[in-house]
Amino acid sequence: MEFQVRKATKNDMPSVLKLINELAVYEREPDAVEVTVADLERDGFGDQALFNCFVAEAEDKIVGMALFYNRYSTWKGKTIHLEDLIVNEDYRGKGIGVQLYKKVMQFALEENIKRVEWVVLDWNTPAVNFYKNTGASVFSEWDTVQFDQDSIKKFLNL
Repeated sequence: MEFQVRKATKNDMPSVLKLINELAVYEREPDAVEVTVADLERDGFGDQALFNCFVAEAEDKIVGMALFYNRYSTWKGKTIHLEDLIVNEDYRGKGIGVQLYKKVMQFALEENIKRVEWVVLDWNTPAVNFYKNTGASVFSEWDTVQFDQDSIKKFLNL
């Protein structure tokens, strides 16, 4: 199968949102996605874009994507966080995910990024094994910590 990986455009955002929703179902949180196409279009494009995105296109449709954004490490300097990398279930096993992954890593090298980081669910054995096989370090001693908006309000007594 022939496919291409390219930088996403605003017009790709409906397809990107569809993939985000597909990932939410896979990660057992089908109702967790709040972002909209309008959010993605506003936040991903323009002078102060909050994220970058590559898409994989096959058979005239978007079948995969990798979305990432800038971070800063007090130890390393410029880093990026790979938020999501997903390939539509019907197109998995064809090398599309690997090419998206490589495209992000190539971007990191070109931009002199010191580290690329992401999180993976511990039960997602195929992903964990894939990342380990590419040479990535999977740390089990670090816990992810988050505050959702309601928790922030509660913490601030709002």
